[in-house]
Amino acid sequence: MENPVPIVFERTPNLLDRDRCALVVVDLQLKLLPAIFEKGRVIRNVKLLIECAKILNIPILLTQQYPRGLGETVQEIRDILPSDTLPIDKTEFGCFNNPGFKEAIQQFKRRRNTLLVTGIESHICVAQTALGGVEEGFNVQVAADATSSRSEFNWKIGLDRMKEAGAQLSSTEMMIYELLGRSDTPEFKAMLQHLK
Repeated sequence: MENPVPIVFERTPNLLDRDRCALVVVDLQLKLLPAIFEKGRVIRNVKLLIECAKILNIPILLTQQYPRGLGETVQEIRDILPSDTLPIDKTEFGCFNNPGFKEAIQQFKRRRNTLLVTGIESHICVAQTALGGVEEGFNVQVAADATSSRSEFNWKIGLDRMKEAGAQLSSTEMMIYELLGRSDTPEFKAMLQHLK
C-alpha cells in the first residue's frame, strides 16, 4: 500500500490577508456628512474598520476633499485614528490622481496589494479611488455598508460601477472576520468589544 500524499491546506487567495491590506478612508467631512444617506451606518462601520485596522496593525490612509470648503474630518473619526494618521488633503476626486496619496501608498505597495475602501461619496470620490486602485493593479475591496452618497440611488449606482470595473464588494463584518481569521486570538478578543 502506497503512502498517502499529505493534504496541505493553503490560504484561499480570495480571502483577505491582514499583512497585505491597507484601509482607505475617503472624505468623511463636517460639511459633507450631514447630507449623506444613512450617515449613521457609514460612521458606525468606518469606525469598526478603523478599530480593526488598529488592532491588526493595518495602515490607514485618510483623505479630505477640499477641507477649506468642506471642513475637516468629523471628530468621531479623528478621535479614534492612530496619532500618526495625518489627513491627505486633495482637490482631485480620485485619490490616485493626488500626488500626496500616491506617495503615501507607494511606501507599502510592494507589501500591501489590497485596498479596503470606505467613505463618501460612493459615486464620486470613492468610485474614482476604487477605479484608480484597480487600474494601478491593486485588489480593491469596497465595504458597501461603510460608504454612501447624498442619495440612495447614487450610493447604489456607485457600488455597481465599482463592481463592474473589477472592485469587489464586501461588508464591514465580512472584512473584519476575514481579517481576524479565527476566534481564539487576542486580536479577536480585542475586536469583540467593538462588534457587540
